[in-house]
Amino acid sequence: MYNRYVSDITQARSFAKRKHLGQLRKNGKTTTFSHLKDVVRNLKKMKVTDEEIICAAWLHDTIEDTDTDYDSIKDRFGKNIAEIVVSVTKDNRLAKKQREIKYVKDLKTSSAKAKLVKIADILANVNDAPNAGRNAQWEKQQFVKKSKYWNYVSDVKPRKLAELSWANDEWKRLQEKYN
Repeated sequence: MYNRYVSDITQARSFAKRKHLGQLRKNGKTTTFSHLKDVVRNLKKMKVTDEEIICAAWLHDTIEDTDTDYDSIKDRFGKNIAEIVVSVTKDNRLAKKQREIKYVKDLKTSSAKAKLVKIADILANVNDAPNAGRNAQWEKQQFVKKSKYWNYVSDVKPRKLAELSWANDEWKRLQEKYN
């Protein structure tokens, strides 16, 4: 199934598009695929060019939201990408409280590449909150929920992988909006 003539990024995008076909986010309005596009767009704003990071961004919700498992991603895209994806994935097999505890631990100890995917994901999620058509209080709750995750990943030292000034400026703008 792996086509060495088509880039990994193109294959990851196509795989994610197929796996998330017809899926909407929890807000019932935004497609999952448009969320993935926003995450990749955010990485580009952070000057990320690393293929593993961009592939993982396309794939970051597949384990959590589809029938895809770690081995499927590892077999198709390699261990490095699978490791990034699994470290930003909540384990739905666990009870809610245990799931959250494990997720926080995973985020804190994740690689720089995984933290960059999570930063882009958090910004996409918070910026998408108004599209739910709820109210300002609900949007603020979403921001507060994502703030704790931000605290676990924003200490990343991206070295040459990314330029974080845009992400930090965007986070400051969102803090001003919701505080």
